[in-house]
Amino acid sequence: MIKRLIIFVAAFALTIGLLSGCGSDKVTHSESGSGYVPKKLTIGFVPSQNAETLEARAKPLADLLSKKLNIPVKVTVTTDYNTVVQALKSKQLDLGFLPPTDYVTAHKQGAADVLLQAQRYGVIPENGKNTNELVDYYYAIMLVKKDSNIKDVKDLKGKKVAWQSPTSSAGYVWPAIYMKEHGIDAQKDVTGIQVQGHDKAISALMNGDVDAAAVFLDARNIVAKEYPDIWDQTRILFKTEKIPNDTISVRPDMSVKWKKKISDAFVAIGKDPEGQKIILNIYSHVGYIPSKDANFDIVREYNEKIKEIGK
Repeated sequence: MIKRLIIFVAAFALTIGLLSGCGSDKVTHSESGSGYVPKKLTIGFVPSQNAETLEARAKPLADLLSKKLNIPVKVTVTTDYNTVVQALKSKQLDLGFLPPTDYVTAHKQGAADVLLQAQRYGVIPENGKNTNELVDYYYAIMLVKKDSNIKDVKDLKGKKVAWQSPTSSAGYVWPAIYMKEHGIDAQKDVTGIQVQGHDKAISALMNGDVDAAAVFLDARNIVAKEYPDIWDQTRILFKTEKIPNDTISVRPDMSVKWKKKISDAFVAIGKDPEGQKIILNIYSHVGYIPSKDANFDIVREYNEKIKEIGK
């Protein structure tokens, strides 16, 4: 009887241990520091500009990170943010530069935890020049030609609009919700033309392929060399509410030690003049600050609102 009791107690303890482990895997990683330790760090990017250009600009960042982390760093430019999310989920990527909408999607799927949030200089809408203020948010704008007969949001009805992917915060979600709140449905009332990259959206506008382009403020800076008179040729139809800045997000099973190590490396790069030039060329980032999931609750609200578009 005693022997059977001992066996039962041991089995019960083992079962409780396994159940506890299953229910608190993330907590265990967070508290003990155990978890995934990368031998090579793989980073996913999505182009907000020409893909080949972005890959070339991202390689110096990989070199800087490699020196700071003492492991190889590989950068991958994908076609869309969903590809980054799925690659994080399947553990083919260790880290992704994700805009807020895609971060929220990734986090909900257990594919990513936010590590850092980008900082940018504020932008003067009239001329696209930077202020001296560092901010952790940005705006989306709807851009039209200066001589366009589109004077009001309602004038977009029946027109062609350049969008990014349906999950792009500045390239679709925020502008589409702004339009909905002003009586125009982005699915029913306009013809959407999806492009890849905010530079492509502005080029489509300048070439007359679309009547308006949803881009971040101020994406005109990335095409200023190609279109030196871009500010004379275009104007802002509307500006949305604030959007939380992009994230640097990691796979959730990354060890706490390595999360901090990667975070410290990015923060240091953002404070270094040479490093700042590199990240400015990639996504117009100026630096990075630690972030938390609650910062993106506004994004979850917008994700609910976007479901009403097209109904």
